[in-house]
Amino acid sequence: MIVRLGYVAIALNLKNVTTSSTVTFTNYSKIKSDEEKIKKLKSVTYSNIEDLETILKYNIKNNIHFYRLTSKLIPLYTHPEVAWEYDKYFKKELLRIGKIVKESNMRIDFHPDQFNVINSVKDKVVQDTIRNLNHAVDLYDLMDYEQGKLVIHIGSSANGKEESINRFIDNLNDFPSRIRKRLIFENDDKVFTATDVLNICEKVKLPMVLDLHHHKCKNNGEDIENILKGAFNTWNEETLPPKVHYSSPKEGEFDRRHSDYIDCKEFMEFLDIAKNTVNRDFDIMIEAKKKDQALFKLMDDLKVNKYNCKFIDNSTIEI
Repeated sequence: MIVRLGYVAIALNLKNVTTSSTVTFTNYSKIKSDEEKIKKLKSVTYSNIEDLETILKYNIKNNIHFYRLTSKLIPLYTHPEVAWEYDKYFKKELLRIGKIVKESNMRIDFHPDQFNVINSVKDKVVQDTIRNLNHAVDLYDLMDYEQGKLVIHIGSSANGKEESINRFIDNLNDFPSRIRKRLIFENDDKVFTATDVLNICEKVKLPMVLDLHHHKCKNNGEDIENILKGAFNTWNEETLPPKVHYSSPKEGEFDRRHSDYIDCKEFMEFLDIAKNTVNRDFDIMIEAKKKDQALFKLMDDLKVNKYNCKFIDNSTIEI
């Protein structure tokens, strides 16, 4: 049973490297000529893509096989009043990014921002969501990366949970197939429990990512074993292994905020549950404030605590 750890967006061990430099619409609007506007957008995008390549090569050097891309890679590319043709300028660079990812057998994904709401009661929000997710799929296509996924929460609870779930399923049926096949659905820490999301995923036949900390904060007393088994089964028709999100609370057991690092004792308990329940390869996205540093510390902590596993490399264990 192989378990790979990943991290989100920023490699803190790399100084002054970011893939999320941006141009605000306010500042963009202040630029007088169209030529200068495009020049600014191209400059920031080029910097982001160059730094993304730096991070990917850092991941390869450090044997990290799972990584979450920022949704801010291309500034203002989803803004309806900008909608610039970034693909015309960066097709070659994005294809190079995809080549690096594929040749290293790295898994990457996006977690689009929370304002993307599939089941919003406002048609404009739903249409904006389709537009934004289409852009994310465009990026995957430009990278020639077929395995790329988009992690999305169920979203709005307007008019009650049951109606919201039905609205989610109805709206999803109208989404383009190029988006649908990329989607993964995640439980949240306030409204939609892991059981809610599992039931939805089974109905729409799309995979689920189980967020362990969200489940701890919002649940109906379900056994984690049954939830984990059900969530992993939604991946049975996928080429990628199942994935989970893992974080530790900042203060107190039910603090929704993420801690800087991962509580190793609880993490080992979860690994034991997974081994005894599902016994299949899976990936874990570490959602900690210290990003890559938290991943490396967790691996060190597993060694210090003499966890019963084989350490394959800097981010991978076999249990």
